[in-house]
Amino acid sequence: MAQTADPQIQRRDPNVVMTLARMGSFHQCRLSFMRVLLRRMKSENWRFERRLFDIDAKGVGRAVYTAHGPERSYSLIAFANDLPPEKRSDRVIATEWDATFTLFDGIPTEADIDRLSRNIPKQEAGRVTESELSVSRANRSVRLFDYVIDCLAAGRQPDPEQIWAVGYLMRTTAVYGSGKLGAADREKTENRPEFRAPFQVEMLSVYLTRAFVLDLVEEMARLRSPETAVVLDPVLRRSLGIGNSTGLGMAPYLINHPVLLNNWIAAREEALARVRSVASASEAEADRFREMLARSILNISYWRSEHPMQREKVMGLARDIELLAGHVEAAGLAGGHPWDALWRWGEANLGLEAQELLVSLMMEPYGRLVDDLHICMAANEAAAHRIDGAMQVDALKNIVEDVYGWALTTDWNAQTAQARVWYTSEEKLEPRLGERFEEPLAPYEQPLAPGRDAAAMYRDLTAMAGDATVAAFVLAHPEHRHIVRRAQIAARYPYAEIRDNTISAAMMPIDLLRAKLAFFGASHFDPRSDRWVRINMYRDAPFPHELAASGDDDWAYPALEEAAQ
Repeated sequence: MAQTADPQIQRRDPNVVMTLARMGSFHQCRLSFMRVLLRRMKSENWRFERRLFDIDAKGVGRAVYTAHGPERSYSLIAFANDLPPEKRSDRVIATEWDATFTLFDGIPTEADIDRLSRNIPKQEAGRVTESELSVSRANRSVRLFDYVIDCLAAGRQPDPEQIWAVGYLMRTTAVYGSGKLGAADREKTENRPEFRAPFQVEMLSVYLTRAFVLDLVEEMARLRSPETAVVLDPVLRRSLGIGNSTGLGMAPYLINHPVLLNNWIAAREEALARVRSVASASEAEADRFREMLARSILNISYWRSEHPMQREKVMGLARDIELLAGHVEAAGLAGGHPWDALWRWGEANLGLEAQELLVSLMMEPYGRLVDDLHICMAANEAAAHRIDGAMQVDALKNIVEDVYGWALTTDWNAQTAQARVWYTSEEKLEPRLGERFEEPLAPYEQPLAPGRDAAAMYRDLTAMAGDATVAAFVLAHPEHRHIVRRAQIAARYPYAEIRDNTISAAMMPIDLLRAKLAFFGASHFDPRSDRWVRINMYRDAPFPHELAASGDDDWAYPALEEAAQ
């Protein structure tokens, strides 16, 4: 791995990083999974082709997009539909969609496509095999899809303000991988170099989906009016990503995968520590930071949300980033350890949203220092993490005091401290969040409140002799077995545990969603409630036919030329 000049600056304290409010302020960065994928495909000279595009004027038909890597090929198979507006829904209970997709392992035959055409449009009701790596679906944007087609068919470009206000023409409502619905398990692909980083299958599927959607609207416009139709202006085309609508189904993921969570956060914190440890910034590095800061200001100006809380956060972020720009202009980036000095100023003067954006911006000039960290972000989730029964009770108590100290000072008898219940719906087998004191849900509660459980375990630990073994404790209190295991995991992986109350009345599930989606590389978070959020993926990214000739990995921030145009 790359080394920094001054390794004494340490990663941030987990008690600072792992709060829900801060995690709910994360932004995409160089380690986000979309950017990892595109860097790899560009460096390895992946080749792309549209093998099939049989779509009629109403947008009904099928298409196949294939990505050829150094050793293997992968094909997105799309089935397009003309869904009546009254059937269009983002909810998981939907049974029809405007488009459905699968990422196929290899190049499909005609028989494969016919087989999948009878199953993929049904999603959960269909059947797929281990030849399929992911299954997904998407709906058209009510505000933008038909409008853009109308404009292009008439020979004119759509209004940029309307494009930027929405940012996508279709919105996925689920991208399922890792064995869901019968698709290939993660074990099938985890040792392939292109898929070792997390969620690369899903990110490739979404990337090819974006190419299909933009081709689709241009083709529908051409079929509607072949004599007058035009294609989208390249700048506007690049500014359109793929939307996504994500709800509570994703929220417990970070709690249920503590080692994976640790590896994501630890890599990001290591990247920050490496940059802060740089002894001096070259003129090129300082200029690069200033450029990305200016582009982030432009990006924030495009960020739209209808949710009052998020609108307030975005306005605060805009003010803070202007303050940051003023500070950089006045103080400069010269002198010793300029990034550490800038970070310390940011901690003292910026809100959480701006602080976490600063983490991302400080990485931008230093791909050589941080990009290799993506190899640390996967986790062996098959590892047993067996309980260490020989550990002494005093040692376990010390772990609880360190990792769950906040929980030991919480009044768990207060209704507000345990107001919520995580459970699984019988109908869809999806996570749900209920109100403990309003609904009879306690018998169905899932173990997604580590803080409360650790505090309960601590009370029983204090009643045992300090030199007793954990094995004896678990024999006496088997109800604590799950939290004993979590605590011992957290002792080895410092960022494995969220240091906050996941069942309090004040808890915002969208903080969990945002943390995970930021690692995907999502942007322009737009909560629709405290329980589901819309995002944008691959906005401003090069399309497959542009990837080889694209410049630096900086597409996550809109180019300044875009504003001028």
